Amino acid sequence: MKTALQMLAMAGASALVIGPCLAAEGRPPNFIVILMDDMGWRDVGFTGNTFVETPHLDRLAKDGIVFTQSYASAPNCAPTRACLMSGQYTPRHGIYTVVDPRQPPGAPWQKLLAAESRSDLATEVVTIPEALEPRGYASAFFGMWNLGRGRSGPCTPGGQGFDTVVFPENLGFGKDAYFDDQGNYLSDRLADAVLEFVECNRERPFFVYLADHAVHAPLDPKRDLLAKYGKKKQSRGDGSDDPDYAATVEAVDQSVGRIMATLDKLGLADDTVVIFTSDNGGTRQYTAPLKGSKGELYEGGIRVPLVVAWPKIKRPGTTSDMPVASIDLYPTLLDLAGAPAPAGQTLDGVSWAPVLRGDPPPTRQRLFWHFPCYVGKATPSSAVREGDFKLVEFFEDGGRAELYDLRRDPEERQNLAAAEPARTQALTTALHAWQRETRAAVPDRENPAYDPAARRDMKGRGGQKREGRGGDRR
Repeated sequence: MKTALQMLAMAGASALVIGPCLAAEGRPPNFIVILMDDMGWRDVGFTGNTFVETPHLDRLAKDGIVFTQSYASAPNCAPTRACLMSGQYTPRHGIYTVVDPRQPPGAPWQKLLAAESRSDLATEVVTIPEALEPRGYASAFFGMWNLGRGRSGPCTPGGQGFDTVVFPENLGFGKDAYFDDQGNYLSDRLADAVLEFVECNRERPFFVYLADHAVHAPLDPKRDLLAKYGKKKQSRGDGSDDPDYAATVEAVDQSVGRIMATLDKLGLADDTVVIFTSDNGGTRQYTAPLKGSKGELYEGGIRVPLVVAWPKIKRPGTTSDMPVASIDLYPTLLDLAGAPAPAGQTLDGVSWAPVLRGDPPPTRQRLFWHFPCYVGKATPSSAVREGDFKLVEFFEDGGRAELYDLRRDPEERQNLAAAEPARTQALTTALHAWQRETRAAVPDRENPAYDPAARRDMKGRGGQKREGRGGDRR
């Protein structure tokens, strides 16, 4: 069977561009960023899940640092990926949500006129691979982009700075499929392509961005893992013991283990920073005990796992409670690589590289989110976190605010807005000032087509599970 990169080379330059395997003196560290799709905060062992087995990810946590207050910069896919690639909050790049023709602004079930969202990341934005290129980095993208349509052109990964681009369809997978027609599993095949790229570029610094489709619905797990968790199921009743989901998470863990083993084999482990996180919180059946889910600015919709492993971490096996978000990845990688910030581009994130070095964490006054759209059951909202307190503003009903003390109430059960009017007003004022400063699109007009009796058109979203097409599943 042809290797992944040989197959892609046959597909043409639009599918793959390979840079030369060059050596660099005094090279900065390599980076492997693994971004999962819809993986919630408590879906892995190192964040406390006792049903799913993730030994390789747990080993990363043992040898690295777990950020216990880690957030996606948006509650769904596309905007978080844009925040990660740009280092900017959503109002700056204008990608607020996944553009979905089933939920257009002005649909009759929407009370307000939602904000229009870009579907592509502007080419004027200097992305992470473009910022790292002057330091000699080879860069590669594997998986789901969702920041521009098509497979070639200026808004695709190849047009946004990546030397190597591998989409699932380049590997023979249909849209949203976990298995190809030969029974190969997507996470495994993406890992194959990553490992081939790493071996080719072992003599120069590299940046790998692996955006796996897992664990997005509809699930289609490996049969052996499904059988394992079917026997282990404990009927907890809160979704935390779903065999389909657990099997899909462990399959991801297996791929991470293969990547780490190859880094050891090639003698690259000491010089490679591995970062594992997710693009948003989990789907509703898996987010307990957190409130809310994907699409919402409650903790269940934006809290995500984040582990960083690197043998040069000063205090391995520790945790950090510094609040961090997707926007921070950009300045962190530039900091570790010794690369300057791009001229003229605002970076909203802060580098958490000092935490890896054992230094005091950087000071951060506030974190912001802005999601002026309707998705699923969620309505347009905006949020700010300052210290332990988080305020969520809902644009319907005149900008209703909810206030939570996340240290005492991480499940957001007690709304303190009425009990603490001064703090509520101060955070609301700060949030509105930030919205004005970033020119955030704020839904403030009633939808003339609004019909309270209208039902949301969710046809085509698919169920959580589906029948497999994979034949002999390994």
